[in-house]
Amino acid sequence: MSNATQITAFLRSLRSVRRFSSRSVSGEVLLDILDVARWTGSSKNTQPWHLIAIRDVTTLATLATCGPFAGHLAGAKAAIVLVMDNDNQRFDEGRLAQNVMLAAWAHGVGSCIASLYPEANLERARDLLSIPAERWMHTAISLGYPADERALRLSADRARLTSVPIGRQELADLVSWERFGASA
Repeated sequence: MSNATQITAFLRSLRSVRRFSSRSVSGEVLLDILDVARWTGSSKNTQPWHLIAIRDVTTLATLATCGPFAGHLAGAKAAIVLVMDNDNQRFDEGRLAQNVMLAAWAHGVGSCIASLYPEANLERARDLLSIPAERWMHTAISLGYPADERALRLSADRARLTSVPIGRQELADLVSWERFGASA
């Protein structure tokens, strides 16, 4: 298998993990994930972010209440909160989040994005983490080793996620060539 094939297979293997084992994420692994984040590309290399690494279980549990789909933070062994310079850098934030998740996965550490909202929840999270008012924050990423093989496939509670599709669309259904709707 070629190196490119191995890398693309690794990229395709990334899954959102919402249930974590009791195994802690070492400081060495966490620092490597943060260093990969540091090297993430950004518009004009502005690096418009600050990262808050969280390991305290009480803080993680409180943060888990700051978004309707953030509950997985309570079971995480660590989390990284993405604090952006302002709310106009969402593309850079997405690149940063994906690199954090891929760097974690390279160590076998699962992750999942937690969106923090509505505004009252954001204010609680800002207060909890002492985030300056002029900064924008919306995303936390839970980190931990997957609880079991099933944690890599399905959410623990599918009943609340019945409208979320499993699997991927066929490439032919989402790619056009040269013009929208044109097949190869």
